[in-house]
Amino acid sequence: MAEPKKIIEPRTLKGFRDFLPEMMMPREEMIARVSKVYRSYGYAPIDTPVLEYLEILSGKGSDETDRQLYSFKDHGGREVGMRFDLTVPFARFSAQHAPELVLPFKRYHIAKVWRGENTQAGRYREFMQCDFDVIGTTSPLSDIETAMVINDVMERIDLRTESAFTRFKIHVNSRKILTGLLEKIGLAEKAVPVLRALDKLAKIGRGNVIAEMAQTAGATEEQAGAVLDVAAPGSAGADPRRQLDMLAERLGGSEPGLEGVDTLRQIFDAARAVGIPEGRFVLDVSIARGLDYYTGTIFETFLDDLPALGSVASGGRYDNLAGLYTKTPLPGIGASLGIDRLFAGLEELGMIDRAVSPVKVLIPYFDRSLSLEYLRLAALLRHSGIGAEIFPEPKKLGAQLKYADRKGFAAALILGSGELEKGVVQVKNLKAQTQEDVPYTAGGAELLAYLERLLRG
Repeated sequence: MAEPKKIIEPRTLKGFRDFLPEMMMPREEMIARVSKVYRSYGYAPIDTPVLEYLEILSGKGSDETDRQLYSFKDHGGREVGMRFDLTVPFARFSAQHAPELVLPFKRYHIAKVWRGENTQAGRYREFMQCDFDVIGTTSPLSDIETAMVINDVMERIDLRTESAFTRFKIHVNSRKILTGLLEKIGLAEKAVPVLRALDKLAKIGRGNVIAEMAQTAGATEEQAGAVLDVAAPGSAGADPRRQLDMLAERLGGSEPGLEGVDTLRQIFDAARAVGIPEGRFVLDVSIARGLDYYTGTIFETFLDDLPALGSVASGGRYDNLAGLYTKTPLPGIGASLGIDRLFAGLEELGMIDRAVSPVKVLIPYFDRSLSLEYLRLAALLRHSGIGAEIFPEPKKLGAQLKYADRKGFAAALILGSGELEKGVVQVKNLKAQTQEDVPYTAGGAELLAYLERLLRG
């Protein structure tokens, strides 16, 4: 007697997820909106492989990202890794294709990345990044533009409306300010461990940061305190221009520190000039960004209603990263929208409208003899820009309308022999639970106009 077939338990790995249509459709809409913003600034799409030679990826982010890196030997015995972000592969891409690129080169890249990190709300091991970058320029105008793109993308995240979303803040700082400070207090050679510790200030608190700076960088309590005194959020009041004046005084004599202050001043002036609301950009000297490759301006973006969620759009300037792969100077700056973490926040805030079907109109199929009529009606709608689905089997009309309700259709177009004889289609408004006979004549102009009004409402 044959043994019963073993059923494999269907399950996903920890930190990995399936996406059902009700979540995949709003994600696609978000990506379309983000891409539109990027393109409006002149950023062009590219793509790079999931796998890179391990030497391309390792040692480029931080000790933590190296630990999180998925790596293995491929069938050819090569050491390879799965990309942990899109910036390092872009630096490799830029170095490899530099002769073909017209500099400055602006690109965006929307793709998945992988990190073997501890999972928590809004943090996964496989996640999507929506990056944009420009390489080949050190102009502060590129820093300003990066700030503007982050702002414009965030204003478009509410998928329920075309109105600008406003409940977010973009925190901005410069690694040059922190570098200048460390020079003045004798910790310039310990910048990496000091800044890694500083980046944890919001998570572990002042005392633990001081202890970590002492342990990893050999900083005295006085030195660590000096860093934190400058980095304390709001230490100079709400006005960022006053904060910058105080920083310039504190950093007097430090060329990188004063350069960082000047660039940030230009960002705040530009935000005011183009009409971005006061308070949208926040000077926050406590942010350092955990990745080692940042060299200048850095950004982190927080939702006003969910500050504990963490940054949903981050980035900064990295002027030396491509230098690991080429002698050609390729300074860069950019940022990334963390769409998975952002969606976790939007779900919590009730800002995601779930939909099961990508179209709003169902054409029930209940008369076998009219199958060609249903196809003609669907083609008329689709050619006019109205998506439509035909139910695939001639079941009872009631069963098909239940299907329409479950999938969230807005309207069902009922067409039987009686409607054909009268030259009408019965349009059932599934939300209002009303129905109306609408003329269905050659060209279908009246029906199309009626549906456009119904679907807009």
